[in-house]
Amino acid sequence: MELHNLKPAPGSTRNNKRVGRGQGTGAAGTAGKGHKGAKSRSGNKLKRGFEGGQTPMQRRLPKRGFKSPNRVEYVGINLDRIQEIIEKYNVAEISPESLQSNRIVGKKDRIKILGRGELKGAVKISAHAVSASAKLAIEGNGGSITLV
Repeated sequence: MELHNLKPAPGSTRNNKRVGRGQGTGAAGTAGKGHKGAKSRSGNKLKRGFEGGQTPMQRRLPKRGFKSPNRVEYVGINLDRIQEIIEKYNVAEISPESLQSNRIVGKKDRIKILGRGELKGAVKISAHAVSASAKLAIEGNGGSITLV
């Protein structure tokens, strides 16, 4: 077998239908484009969202709200989840690196400790943010929190 011998498997390719090449082809006349209108003409290109002159959907629907480009997204981790992590992975210190290595948060995620649940013992935690109730609960148990 050499390069000049190669050809596709039988039946795997078909010739394109040549439309608009005379009556004898069975694909003449309008060449599958119907009668009249912009879509039957050459050079037809409708604008994105064009609805035939009707007011388009993106103009009919109201615009609401505002998304700040400077918003900082946090991944919230509650105290009960931290207690589960301590028991499951047997760690004494919670940090963004330990959470990443155990695949609890992503590499670029910022972590905020939230106050739902309770801790059973003292634990050292480092995170990007912490809620007031979580801080009270952690320090009440003899633990410490460090902001990264």
